[in-house]
Amino acid sequence: MNHPGQIGNGYAPVLDCHTSHIAVKFAELLTKIDRRSGKELEKEPKFLKNGDAGFVKMIPTKPMVVETFSEYPPLGRFAVRDMRQTVAVGVIKSVEKKDPSGAKVTKSAAKKGGK
Repeated sequence: MNHPGQIGNGYAPVLDCHTSHIAVKFAELLTKIDRRSGKELEKEPKFLKNGDAGFVKMIPTKPMVVETFSEYPPLGRFAVRDMRQTVAVGVIKSVEKKDPSGAKVTKSAAKKGGK
């Protein structure tokens, strides 16, 4: 992490993943971990500061296509940007998939489904 201040719950930067650039909200800081060993240092920290690493639950403001890094690495890497600079980078460990039933149906898709 490279941020001049501290990052806590509710932080809202832009997430760059593959070709999408979408605002996200840090819903929950899950754990703070040691960057070298990967061992958990603290559960549910109040904030992360410059040089820290951790697991964070992020919620995008708009639907976006991502995958876990283990399933498909190009869609599993991301960069967090704020104030025109990269604040953090990381990989996606898990994805909560949304039910696509509420999605818009294009005219061409509706024609194919009607046959």
